Amino acid sequence: MIHRYESNGYHIVLDVNSGSVHVVDELAYELIPVVEKALAEHGADVDRIAELAEAPAGREEAYREAISEILELHEAGMLFTEDIYRDYISDFQNRETVVKALCLHIAHDCNLACQYCFAEEGEYHGRRALMDLDTGKAALDFLVKNSGSRVNLEVDFFGGEPLLNWQVVKELVAYGRSLEKPYHKKFRFTLTTNGVLLNDEVQEFLNREMANVVLSIDGRKEVHDRMRPFRGGQGSYERIVPVFQKFARSRGEKDYYVRGTFTRYNPDFAEDVMHLIDLGFDQISVEPVVAPASAPYAIREEDVPKLLEEYDRLAALLLEQKKAGKHINFFHFTIDLTGGPCVAKRLSGCGSGTEYLAVTPWGDFYPCHQFVGQEAFLMGNVRDGIVHTEIRDRFQRCNVYAKEACRDCFARFYCSGGCAANAWNFHGDIDSVYEIGCQLQRKRIECAIMLQAAAAGGEDAAE
Repeated sequence: MIHRYESNGYHIVLDVNSGSVHVVDELAYELIPVVEKALAEHGADVDRIAELAEAPAGREEAYREAISEILELHEAGMLFTEDIYRDYISDFQNRETVVKALCLHIAHDCNLACQYCFAEEGEYHGRRALMDLDTGKAALDFLVKNSGSRVNLEVDFFGGEPLLNWQVVKELVAYGRSLEKPYHKKFRFTLTTNGVLLNDEVQEFLNREMANVVLSIDGRKEVHDRMRPFRGGQGSYERIVPVFQKFARSRGEKDYYVRGTFTRYNPDFAEDVMHLIDLGFDQISVEPVVAPASAPYAIREEDVPKLLEEYDRLAALLLEQKKAGKHINFFHFTIDLTGGPCVAKRLSGCGSGTEYLAVTPWGDFYPCHQFVGQEAFLMGNVRDGIVHTEIRDRFQRCNVYAKEACRDCFARFYCSGGCAANAWNFHGDIDSVYEIGCQLQRKRIECAIMLQAAAAGGEDAAE
């Protein structure tokens, strides 16, 4: 299976099953589907394929040369390759899994009232609550006990707003560190914050202990304040921007992201990315809102063409930034064409419900933060463990081959079938897909590959 597209002047061909990416000239770009069809019907006969391609008079030799080069790529296993993962799926579905990451809902409460918040201002379809220290310790104990021989473990402090429960965050980090040596584990802690309570003391601790910190900001002042106000209605932009700028400068070599959400109110979201760059940020994620069609800010099918164009525009703008000496890491345009994720990740994605679990303030387990509060997905708790193993087994079977919409999609090994929560919320089936999200994801992957092609100087980006 191949995927061909043109982007920013490049003719790009992706061999889906091998992951090989080729930047080719216009003639090869036009001939590749001809060669693919001819191979199946006539074999690797250069003269016969050239005849089928109907080379114009005077260009026969150029056609034969291009066809020969295409066939060489095929022989080298970099074009028209077979899907080797279909045979792997049976063993994959029966694999032994260990828990390697927890999303600790340290606070089901928030000091902002973001319009698009799936957590309903931190409440998650339930009551406001803060996780107590004993529950958090039990969660870390569960993670250590159920992580098998895995050394590296991840814990994300999430909300609501985690800094509303700051003392427990600090104490849980200390407890996690105390478990590392006796159990031969290494915790990687991360935290997501809206910045309202981010002060010097918090900054110092985060820089010492957190491998990554996500800072929530949507971009331009008018965009941010419309969607992320305080509970009284006043905007939060002026409050958080100088705090975030100071924090980003303080991170040194450690990771951070400023993370925004765009809605149908700002389809020109590339301007928000550029605004964040102008503020001094170089680690940026701006993602599409996912909301029911009844929400006035929700992205609808009629919005998609404009958003696809905007991703192309953003990719070109970021290319200009790079040429000017600014290296911006835009999360959704980051792609590894040489190594990439392991086979399990390519097939199953984030590992929600199996390797990754969300923990409520009172210790209940859900497959991920977006399922929290939906009782059909309550898996167990930190004291009893996973009680409803059928939910875990259901997520273990969720993969790109279980999703009919993914089977012929060129992006399947990059997006790994998309978000199970979005599929459930829109279709009531984790083996379905969220179609608007798929369209945007495919475009992001195309842009990411184009940027890699540009970085490689237009030669083959990966083999």
